[in-house]
Amino acid sequence: MIEEPFAQGTSFIHNMEPRIKILAAFALSLAASLCSHFSIIRVYLLISVILVTAARLNFGALAKRLKPLFLFLSMIWFILPLTFEGRVLYHYGRIRITEPGILLSAMITFKSITIVLVFTALVATMTVASLGNGLHRLHLPDKLVFLLLMCYRYIAVIEEEYNRLLRAAKFRGFIPRTDLHSYKTFACLAGMLFVRASLRAQRVHKAMLCRGFNGKFHTLDVFLPNRFNSIFLRAIVCMSLGLFIYEQIWF
Repeated sequence: MIEEPFAQGTSFIHNMEPRIKILAAFALSLAASLCSHFSIIRVYLLISVILVTAARLNFGALAKRLKPLFLFLSMIWFILPLTFEGRVLYHYGRIRITEPGILLSAMITFKSITIVLVFTALVATMTVASLGNGLHRLHLPDKLVFLLLMCYRYIAVIEEEYNRLLRAAKFRGFIPRTDLHSYKTFACLAGMLFVRASLRAQRVHKAMLCRGFNGKFHTLDVFLPNRFNSIFLRAIVCMSLGLFIYEQIWF
């Protein structure tokens, strides 16, 4: 199964209605992505840190979640200051570090961290089943919701099936190498995996039909009307819209 390290918790963010958190995350992330001034993007970053703190997330797991992002940002900082045109801040031989490259790298860094923290605090604090429920209640296509839930449910099953096929190949003396025989073997493994996944999908679909599946999304999760949810969403939308308008007027 897909890991959900932040889905369990007792904070008020964990107990919010899924569609409220989805809409809030979308509004805040969209506004942050459109920002182009450091004084404003720092406010978005502060809001994201406040949300993470309010959700009482494990900072060790959060740092692990941010690690791939930092690896990507390190490449940005390595490439853009050396290749972007503009005023040169440092010059050594043919190596030039430009001011616009540094500013662009910093802006990308602030935006990336902000968006990841927002989605971690709001979207990652619910299970995939709750996420599907929220998307369904937002009237997204049922097929898209079913695709999300089925991938969540069966991606671990497909991984287990692949490990079983690879283990069987190794029992027959297969040793992975960088040669044509290994490439053909892995191609055969991939083809067999698709065949078995297709057969399993047909069996699962027949089992669902036998249990009365009619193409509708049903859930046992019940979210009662809560005034705080609407207040929270309105506050996030107003802050995002207000910061966007303030940036357009004063900068």
